[in-house]
Amino acid sequence: MLNLHKSLGLKLLALALCMSPSLFVSQFMSRSAAQEATPSAGGITFVDGSSSKVIVERNGQKYLVDVAARTVTEMKDESSSSSRAGGASVAQSDPPAQATKPATPAPPAPTAEQASIYKAGDDLVFSVPTGRRPVKHGFYINFTHRFPYEAAFSGPARGATLLGLDDFAIPAFGVRYGVTDKFSVFAYRAPSIIGRPIELMAAYNFLDEKDGQPLNASVRFSVDGQDNFGRNYTENFELLASRSIGKRAQIYVAPTFNIHNRPVLGQNSVLTDPPPYQPCSAPLAAGIDPSLKVKPCADTFSLGVALAVDVRPTVALVAEAIPTLVNGTDLGIHRPAYAFGIQKHIWRHAFTFGFSNSPGTTSPALPQ
Repeated sequence: MLNLHKSLGLKLLALALCMSPSLFVSQFMSRSAAQEATPSAGGITFVDGSSSKVIVERNGQKYLVDVAARTVTEMKDESSSSSRAGGASVAQSDPPAQATKPATPAPPAPTAEQASIYKAGDDLVFSVPTGRRPVKHGFYINFTHRFPYEAAFSGPARGATLLGLDDFAIPAFGVRYGVTDKFSVFAYRAPSIIGRPIELMAAYNFLDEKDGQPLNASVRFSVDGQDNFGRNYTENFELLASRSIGKRAQIYVAPTFNIHNRPVLGQNSVLTDPPPYQPCSAPLAAGIDPSLKVKPCADTFSLGVALAVDVRPTVALVAEAIPTLVNGTDLGIHRPAYAFGIQKHIWRHAFTFGFSNSPGTTSPALPQ
């Protein structure tokens, strides 16, 4: 009987609120104001943030009355206890707003010193590596084309063949991955005409001008194997250093020590034939004219120097030279490798067009 009475009374109260909510609220406010100042003196409490909901307390139990939806909901004890624990009789019936993740703070603006640092546009100046620091989990692709079968500056004019670009090319392809923002790994392959070598490399950047250091510096170790990493191995140690000249130019130095370096070009006439074995114990290199007296391997030391100068915000002129300072003649090297060209940056891409007297693009082949 008690439950029926409570239900009937609540239904009548809800019906009165639904039929004339504004009149009821007006009458209640005037009555409560006349009696005492507290809003819950009559057993009815307004809900913060809502214009259509009130809390009615009858016989020690609280009910949420939604005038707009015409519903009456019994409130649980923990809701009322939490309301009392808060020191206020006004309850929140609306669902709490979902917590939002704080916005990621914007990266700090570059300092004046950082703004004056040159940003290398590619992994290579032309052939000399820039040693630029990788982005963590960054993925880089390097693709080169060399056209070595026509002389660029001697012989008859080559305008009809587009300066030799119509001739056969030596393409090479490599990928680089930034394991961290300092450590990266690299895999590279050159074509069969120069021994089809595969180069596997690891590099670590330990100095960077953006961190307030006086220069950029990194070390690289790689192993090359001709015939798809099947024979004629070469181990390479490189130190790459660069320094900005203002924000529009950068100079590069790349000393390289190659153990068991191999000659690049032979006399193979069929691309499907593997490169010959070049045991270091042999007196002369296989597949090369004996009159040239080229050895099958030699420990060499070369020094690459390069310069990049921005003539436009996205255009740079590049030039480099890579002389072999130790044992170059053992591999038939009688002049330094050099190159010059123009480099264009387009968003995350860099395109370099230039001239060089070296067909090689792997570390031991750069000076040849």
